[in-house]
This record gives sequence, structure tokens and C-alpha cells, in this order.
Amino acid sequence: MERDFYRVAQELTQSRAAFVVVTIVDTVGSVPHGRGGRMIVQGGSIVYGTVGGGKVEQAALREAIAMLDGTIKERNHIVNWQLDRDIGMTCGGSVRVYFELCDLSHWHIVIFGAGHCASALTKLLVELDCQLTIVDTRAEWLDKIPARAGVDKMLVAQYGDYVERLGEKCYVLLMTMGHSTDSPVLVKILQRFPGNLPYLGVIGSKAKAVRLKADLLAAGVHPSIAEQFYCPIGLPLGGNSPAEIAVSVAAQLLQVRDSSAKA
Repeated sequence: MERDFYRVAQELTQSRAAFVVVTIVDTVGSVPHGRGGRMIVQGGSIVYGTVGGGKVEQAALREAIAMLDGTIKERNHIVNWQLDRDIGMTCGGSVRVYFELCDLSHWHIVIFGAGHCASALTKLLVELDCQLTIVDTRAEWLDKIPARAGVDKMLVAQYGDYVERLGEKCYVLLMTMGHSTDSPVLVKILQRFPGNLPYLGVIGSKAKAVRLKADLLAAGVHPSIAEQFYCPIGLPLGGNSPAEIAVSVAAQLLQVRDSSAKA
């Protein structure tokens, strides 16, 4: 049975379908299903398992559908139901149910560059609930990124070629070979998205940030928009190794994502 659960979850993940895992984590008294009962909801129906059937299951299904359609904004939460009072059942027990939304498409991170720091960051991000796209002009560097569900590797002639494919909800990182390749992409992005991407960052120092802002102003980008990117990227922790840079950047991405979700 456990094998079937993970098989269904993996298949849905690989197809990039959004789904909700519903799990009974605690019970008191007379209830339709004990602890550990779980089901997977995809679209508007149950595609695996059960949490007891009847009114409990229908209430859980409604809760999961509300997460899938965005009515409930939380990506995971717990509900406590007194079965007679909250569900309308005759038995007087209670259940504690955990809901977890799995949706790769909600958090799309695009990294321009597949070098050492980007590769280290990718190793962390593939463990998170996100869709990841790596863009590079060098096939040999893209080949070093392991093939994983939820990861797209895009070979382009010029980095700027991919800008037209960005969506307004993308989290974007420029980690290419240096200023000469980062700057034209940054200009193109801020001309297309004037400061309204949820996250836009460029790897580098404070001195590089000054040069980038000068490039943006020279390209006609409004001064207020020319400030709308992170550089340096990452939270102020760790050292300068690719692995520690990756940790600080991943932490900042999570911080920005979670702060925007609460706004």
C-alpha cells in the first residue's frame, strides 16, 4: 500500500500536476479511520487512498479542492474536526487532519547560467517544491546538471533569447559567466518587467551592482526601476564557496517567497 502511495505521488510530480496529500495525524474516540489514513486529491477527485469515507472524506475533499483552486492560500495546514459539531456525524470523536499542497508550477525559479555556483544552488533547489529552469549557452555545462523531475535545461544561442519566455511570476537569478553576460540580460528583463517580478537577483559584489545600475540607466531604464534587483544575492551568512553561496541564496529565495505569501 505504501508503495502505491509513493508511485502515485511520483507519477503526479513527474507530470507536474498539482495535488494535495491528506493525512489523519491524530484521533480521539469513535472515528471512521485511524491515524495514518491518507489520500491524494488531484483536480476535483480522490485519486488514491481514503481517510474513512462518508462525511469526513467529503469534508477533506472540499478542503483539498479549496487549496488547489487557491481559495485557501496556505500550502500546508492542519484542521481539527469534532465530528458531531463540525462534520454533522453522529459519532462523537474528533480527527486532526494535515493537508499538504504539492505544486511544482506555483514557484518557478529560472537560473541563467549553469556554472559552479548555479550547479550548487540547483542541488538544493531540486529538493524543494518548485519548478526549476536552467538556461545556458554551453551544452557541456548543462549536461553536468542531473536530469530530475521538475528541472528543465534550456540550451540557447544567447542568454537574452530566453527572456521572452519568462513569466511575470518567475523568480529569476542571473549567474552567468560575468558582468558582460549578466548585464544585457538584466537590461532586457527590466525593460520587459519593470520591477514587478517577485525576485530578480544577480550574483556579484556591491561594486558590480553599481556598474549594473549604470548600465540600466544608460539603456533608458527609469532610475526607480534600475534599483529593482538584488546584488549581491543571498542572505548575509556563510562564506564564498559555491556550496555556502547556494545555501544563502536558497534561504533568501525562501524568505522572499514566504513573505510575499503572507502579504
